[in-house]
Amino acid sequence: MMSGRSAFKLSTLTLFMVLFCTEFVRSAFLFSFLPNFAVNESGQTVALVGLAVSLHYTADTLIKCVAGYLLDRFSLRWLLPATFVLMLSGLASVFFSPYAWGLVAGSVMLGMGASPIWLICLEKIRLTERAAQMGAIYTVWLACIGLGPVTINLTFDYGFEPAFRLMVVLLAVGCIASFAINRTTPLHLQNVSFAEQLAGLRRRLVQLKWLLPGMVLQMTAAGLLLPILPGFAADHLGLSQPQYSLMLMLGGAGAMLFLVPMGKLADRWGHKQMLVAGFVSLTAVLALLVVSMPPPALTMLFAFMLGLSYSAVLPAWNAVLSYLVPEDQKGTGWGVLSGIEGLGIMIGPVIGGWMASQYTNAAAISISTALMAVLALFYLILPQNKLVSSGGTLQHKRENAHGRDRVS
Repeated sequence: MMSGRSAFKLSTLTLFMVLFCTEFVRSAFLFSFLPNFAVNESGQTVALVGLAVSLHYTADTLIKCVAGYLLDRFSLRWLLPATFVLMLSGLASVFFSPYAWGLVAGSVMLGMGASPIWLICLEKIRLTERAAQMGAIYTVWLACIGLGPVTINLTFDYGFEPAFRLMVVLLAVGCIASFAINRTTPLHLQNVSFAEQLAGLRRRLVQLKWLLPGMVLQMTAAGLLLPILPGFAADHLGLSQPQYSLMLMLGGAGAMLFLVPMGKLADRWGHKQMLVAGFVSLTAVLALLVVSMPPPALTMLFAFMLGLSYSAVLPAWNAVLSYLVPEDQKGTGWGVLSGIEGLGIMIGPVIGGWMASQYTNAAAISISTALMAVLALFYLILPQNKLVSSGGTLQHKRENAHGRDRVS
């Protein structure tokens, strides 16, 4: 008979497998397959790609707002497999429909299907060491951001059909694994009414008043890059598909290798200082990519530096946000925060796609760079007490000897 500890390890591995399959396909689809397939195969515009990405994240955000409600009331035995069926339907819509609406509808379905998985993972960390679980979740996510687009890019030499088949296989594996979660993963979700969720949202917005500009702007800056990265790499930087894949790998490696050290440094140095340093570094490297048009070798170095810079921002930002989540309503709390952050990722791809269509891919990158500079200035002039007050009990928990190790 399986021990409780063994069952817990199995449930965690199963959940991470489901997360890996979901985020691998999502990152491969958004960063590589959709921009290339839509423009080069379907003859659509970059602006339409930006709209599809934006609506993908709009659907993701809206579902997150009600995912806790759904997870409270419906069994994971059929809810999780249903999300994978929805994602498979979305992929099929994009690949087989000759119309623009099919591409947009498929992107929306993929966003709706992928949305609940992340909240389930966040809810799961209530049952074990928070720092270790959060670190593992972000490691899986970052690995998918790098591996997904890189793997898909390598299949493009054989056409788009092998890439489509690979994503279908991974979603099928995730769907099969999801059947085990209901048996091995106790979620203990809070039964919170819709009225209570609205009241909680109002309380969170009051607490977030000093963080709202940063939350929206930084996701907008990131969203600007999504529909235009492949085109920028090919047209502006002169990279081939293998070189673009290597660039993504180095960026992901820079983020993963320094995520834990930067988290520890943020605890010692301060979250405000790390946010300023991270956004200054992101601004500088993006500006160099746009202005200098570096040779491939230097571009790879810049990609690694971008990943390193991102590793400075993510732990510090996550530390501040984590203290806004009520201990007794983590699912709802993370849903609200994800929804607010989602506002930026909704509008960013639309702006990026429109800028690329009307002007150039480099123009869209320039707008993202300017937003990064604004964010660095915002956190520089934001008083420390405003950041702390927005983070609720941040100061109290930092003074706790064990609390410091729980976030990073």
